Amino acid sequence: MRGALGGPRVLLRRLREVMAEPVSAQERLDKVVVLIAANMVAEVCSVYVLRIDNTLELYATEGLKREAVHQTVLAAHEGLVGLVASEANPINLSDAQNHPAYSYRPETGEEIYHSFLGVPILRAGNTLGVMVVQNRARRTYTEEEEEALQTTAMVLAEMIASGELSALARPGAEPAARHTLHLTGAALSDGIALGHVVLHEPRVVITNFIADDVQSELKRLDAAIANFRTDLDRLLEHGDVADGGEHRDVLEAYRMFAYDHGWLDKMREAVMTGLTAEAGVERVQSDTRARMLRQTDPYIRERLHDLDELANRLMRVVMGKDHAPSKEQLPENAILVARSMGPAALLDYDRKRLRGLILEEGGPTSHVSIVARALGIPAVGEIANATGLVESGDAIIVDGATGDVHVRPPADIKNTYGERVKLRARRQEQYRALRDKPCVTKDGQPVSLMLNAGLLIDMPHIDETGAAGIGLFRTELQFMVAPSFPRTSEQLALYRAVLDAAGERPVTFRTLDIGGDKVLPYMRNVDEENPALGWRAIRLGLDRPGLLRSQIRALLRASGGRGLKLMFPMIATVEEFDQAKALVEMELTHLRRHGHALPERVEIGTMVEVPSLLYQLDELLERVDFLSVGSNDLMQFLYAADRGNARVSTRFDPLAAPVLRVLKDIADKGRAHGKPVALCGELASKPIGALVLVTLGYRSLSLTPSAVGPVKALLLDLDAAKAAAAILPAIQSPVGSVSVREKIEAFAAAEGLQL
Repeated sequence: MRGALGGPRVLLRRLREVMAEPVSAQERLDKVVVLIAANMVAEVCSVYVLRIDNTLELYATEGLKREAVHQTVLAAHEGLVGLVASEANPINLSDAQNHPAYSYRPETGEEIYHSFLGVPILRAGNTLGVMVVQNRARRTYTEEEEEALQTTAMVLAEMIASGELSALARPGAEPAARHTLHLTGAALSDGIALGHVVLHEPRVVITNFIADDVQSELKRLDAAIANFRTDLDRLLEHGDVADGGEHRDVLEAYRMFAYDHGWLDKMREAVMTGLTAEAGVERVQSDTRARMLRQTDPYIRERLHDLDELANRLMRVVMGKDHAPSKEQLPENAILVARSMGPAALLDYDRKRLRGLILEEGGPTSHVSIVARALGIPAVGEIANATGLVESGDAIIVDGATGDVHVRPPADIKNTYGERVKLRARRQEQYRALRDKPCVTKDGQPVSLMLNAGLLIDMPHIDETGAAGIGLFRTELQFMVAPSFPRTSEQLALYRAVLDAAGERPVTFRTLDIGGDKVLPYMRNVDEENPALGWRAIRLGLDRPGLLRSQIRALLRASGGRGLKLMFPMIATVEEFDQAKALVEMELTHLRRHGHALPERVEIGTMVEVPSLLYQLDELLERVDFLSVGSNDLMQFLYAADRGNARVSTRFDPLAAPVLRVLKDIADKGRAHGKPVALCGELASKPIGALVLVTLGYRSLSLTPSAVGPVKALLLDLDAAKAAAAILPAIQSPVGSVSVREKIEAFAAAEGLQL
């Protein structure tokens, strides 16, 4: 380092001594800028901190006028300092005043300085501030000097992130690192939770940034990389992933990064500046993350997640920690924050301590959302960069009804949500009082409220809610949470336990609905351009009859001596239903031949979710015992709008006339043929949806457990005939002439119904 007094390693050692001194935050920061200026033989060293109002405040300086400290404030993109902050990249200039972004602030007295080196102060890829050195002489700072300043900025980032500087700030101008955040995403599971952040894949907490022996740290890094590569190679050769599938693709991507010389050389260079091995990994990853977060290309942003995971794994190897954090030592009121996760991972956590869930990915119909609703855990998804915006232990509020997330909330927000929690508790008490009351509309129309379920943990909700039974049991969830394909005996045990838990109340089992977006981790994934329209559900079952027959056999045996209601998903033609029903007959014959107890009765139905069935309803209703409308898939196919794509999933109104006309036609056809028709999609779980469904003629709805109380309360106050008279004309009116939703809301308001 040209002109430096001892180089970056000496600077870091002295910096460690300053950071350990028992002085105030301002005194420590003042000593840091003096130390850096002296070490780099710079006439100016300044630290700007990003504030919650998205401005940059001068917090400390050596060389500029002292009275400018805490007085000079730059807009987020103002001047060279703002450019460094917004782009998260260093700027190294020999004549800063000729740069088009240069901004002169007379109170600082910096007009006499020409050379400029500014580096972002980064943590987890987020900009916390900017560090600048300046000299009168026109010169370009060396790469070694730039590297030293970036390394120093990393250590300073920890000081800012700790919240130590907050005491120096005026109200409303606190450092952004620890400020309150209000984020909005997709509401996945209803409820409100107040608690503290637990990262599903927690970042490794580095306590020692500065190396005592650089050569020793290089050896630690090299040894960790070698072990890491060996572990990846061993995993890829293991039988579970050797044949391909999603897991193998992920590991192959990890291996590509792990053998990338550019990535490894950067980490070695970071350690050479005087950082520990783990701090070197963190330094390179934070710089990479900062650049990738500012990319708009979704492919590049997806690779960011891979690199985050890879760096985290490598840091754990360096520090000798297990890859998987313990899920048993959860704090009270834990709010889980994750990029994405499967239902099995969620079920690993202690339900008694887990209060809420926040995901960067995952929509309302994702599998983890289904499990969160089953567990009664408030959840919000589609929160961009959630894992990078929070720290373990942060206070946080999750509003699963609105999709709002409050990070490090102020006292007034906490108090407001505390009151809302109390209000919800009182309302739940009111709903519980309705539990044993028959669900009959004001004009005497009985409506059967059933539950959607998929795991044994769902079954207690029948008694808790007073539901009439299980209208949809998603059998695929057992397959999705299992580490390997469940044997017939394991399926038999689950189905028998479900029927035992339900007692006299009916359970409608849906056969395996896998494929598409429901990929089993142990099953080879088939690449398809349109997986929702591809090889899934009954199509997969009919092409792999052994798989479907083993499930049917387990269901028939579990139902010995009692009734079985069985339905098939994704039926597109009457012929498919006939083929599936034939498999049931074959299994009944097999059980008779081997002397097994048979069900007292077997009712066979199908889901109505593929639009082609709408033109085969008469033929289908002659064959089935019942129908169940899957409104989620039916609507996405009707509108050609992927329900998992946030850009289009909310584009179309499920209460628009075209959808309601289709639903009415299905209900009318079922009534004409004397066959019961239920609806088990998300529409039934909303009071406004239940209102319109009963108006259309549906008398059996299957919903999430938390929705039973609000829906029953509304239906008990509903005059179905009056609703039909007010709403049906709007449905039959020319499309575009009237908003059906507005008509429904107006009717509910006039009747005093709570939507």
